[in-house]
Amino acid sequence: MPVAITRAISRTLADCELSFVDREPIDIALARRQHRAYEEALESLGCRVISLPAEDELPDAVFVEDVAIVLDEIAIRTRPGAASRRGEVASVAAALMPYRTLRVIEPPGTLDGGDVLCIGRTLYVGHSARSNVSAIEQLRSLAGDAALDGRGYTVRPIPIRGCLHLKSAVTSVGEGTVLINPSWVDRREFANLRQITVDENEPHAANALRIGNNVIYPASFPRTAQRLAEAGIATKAVDTSELQKAEGAVTCCSLVFEAAPRS
Repeated sequence: MPVAITRAISRTLADCELSFVDREPIDIALARRQHRAYEEALESLGCRVISLPAEDELPDAVFVEDVAIVLDEIAIRTRPGAASRRGEVASVAAALMPYRTLRVIEPPGTLDGGDVLCIGRTLYVGHSARSNVSAIEQLRSLAGDAALDGRGYTVRPIPIRGCLHLKSAVTSVGEGTVLINPSWVDRREFANLRQITVDENEPHAANALRIGNNVIYPASFPRTAQRLAEAGIATKAVDTSELQKAEGAVTCCSLVFEAAPRS
């Protein structure tokens, strides 16, 4: 059974870091209802949800994906690019300790988990305002030695533009298939994969959370959802309108992994 680590929404969510969206009022009560529905979607797809308590002094703490990378063999504590978010790391690392050996990204490296897309044994890593060259090289060293059977991961740095994280621009939605916004990332970087392009009127629509053969997907992007359906991708819609105001998306609200390392 897959595990999904989540964290309750801070009452200070409206004070979150923003880079590519304008600040708007956030309805915290509605955000909490939407987040609970998101957790229920994870449960409905077979995940055991571990919900960590809110960290009210850390506005962005609901976005647990950014503070750790969980591979089949190890987990890596990141060092978020926004200094205000570094206090989020320790509690998520503690929740991961029963499941994985932990490694650490050290200064001067900065790395957000939202910049790391794992497909097979390849880690595509966004070179962004939040993730720097030092961290990418550290990740290459850590992941190259990660596999207990001696099979390391290949790390591929990917330039992005116009968005916060790599997974704002491209995510995995099926075996050998990605959902992509080619305005934000060069589609040639994923030439070996089947590509579904977001609708041009829905630029933020490339972020999807794959759970087995299903995809948790924001309800606010119906045109791109139709493209996924036409491509044979099964989706489960969730309303994330308030989290989107905090520059959040469906991948960043959970860390999903198999409870036991795969052999």
